Amino acid sequence: MLKHVKHSGKWLISHKDWTAHFTFALGGVVIGLVATFMAISSEWANHVFHSLTTYSPYLPFIVSPLGLMLVVWLTRKYFPGSEGSGIPQVMATLEMGHEKERSILLTLRIAFGKVMLCILGLLSGASIGREGPTVHVGAAIMFSLRKFVRFRIYDMERVLILAGGGAGVAAAFNTPLAGIVFAIEELSRSFEVRTRGLLLTAIMVSAITAIAIAGNYTYFGSTSAVIALQDAIIPVIVCGVICGFLGGIFSLMLIHGSRWIAPYRNNKPFIIAALCGLSIAIIGYYSGHMSYGSGYDEAKALLTASEELDNNYGYLKLLATVVSYLSGIPGGIFAPSLATGAGLGAHIADWLTVYPYGALVLFGMVGYFAGVVQAPITAFVIVMEMTDQHQLILPMMVTAFIATGISKSICTTPIYSTLADNFLPDDKKMFAK
Repeated sequence: MLKHVKHSGKWLISHKDWTAHFTFALGGVVIGLVATFMAISSEWANHVFHSLTTYSPYLPFIVSPLGLMLVVWLTRKYFPGSEGSGIPQVMATLEMGHEKERSILLTLRIAFGKVMLCILGLLSGASIGREGPTVHVGAAIMFSLRKFVRFRIYDMERVLILAGGGAGVAAAFNTPLAGIVFAIEELSRSFEVRTRGLLLTAIMVSAITAIAIAGNYTYFGSTSAVIALQDAIIPVIVCGVICGFLGGIFSLMLIHGSRWIAPYRNNKPFIIAALCGLSIAIIGYYSGHMSYGSGYDEAKALLTASEELDNNYGYLKLLATVVSYLSGIPGGIFAPSLATGAGLGAHIADWLTVYPYGALVLFGMVGYFAGVVQAPITAFVIVMEMTDQHQLILPMMVTAFIATGISKSICTTPIYSTLADNFLPDDKKMFAK
């Protein structure tokens, strides 16, 4: 029998240590399974809604308002706390210090509602993604495991939430490295070395589970576009500035729009949902039905140059995502933001015709996403892993940092941290309004 030795910051081979790692691994498996279900069902929902437009281009004018009204009703009646992306809720729980406060936003009931309502939102044509909701679901699943094992690390609940959120990103995008970076850069303000083994266990197991079921695919496919570093200066600057600027504008629209619409959404939620659904249908009609859903197919088509989209696609997708978020339904902005960035990059490629088209689409994705989330490392790592593009890592890195700097000059507070304040008491808010 191994003699128990006082914990000194490193994991020792003991019963408690093995129990902890097993618990995190188990959570990773469950998150991987749920993320795979969300991926398959979300793709199905996207295709079902797009098939409706083949019967009649006017069906969304009925389906979208009614669908969003139904989602809002279900959210308010049965799953309060599941609205929006879910990442602000996760960040809010990391700032809370008590289990009772955290358990309000991280329940298995909310996780179930998040999954089903996100799918229903996509069936209604909303411009939302499943990746932010997967972060919320992952954190809720991992947090629920606290009941089965007693840990000896201080504030282990916070580690569970971080691991669950990172595992959600890893499994949703099939990007284990991005999951780790996201947990450190975006969710956590500090990262304790002694918990890294547990975080890695949950994130890697979650990604492996998703890969085992869905295969080792690249989220947006891949592009063979390359550009020499010295030749990338102009497109990097242009994409970084323009996409960072628009990413900052998007963040401002969500932050201030959420504050402005909150009283109306509380008093007349179904009217707001119907108006947002009607707006989604109008934008979708003028986009040629391309702005509906997550934007996964459109971004992949742009990246691989397999289909041409109108130059207005990126801007209309931006507006559709804003309207979808303001409706108050559960749904994320990760995939729609990447699709918007791809559209912006494709438009910029029409101006800078001497540079590889695929490279500019990539720079647009990185730049806009970095401008939205203001997390440059997460932005270029996640795009690099999603597209299996390692040759352009330095230009993508520079693009991400330029875009983040431009965005911060427009939107001074990060979007997720600011939105997280809506779920925090006044004495714990991260940013003053």
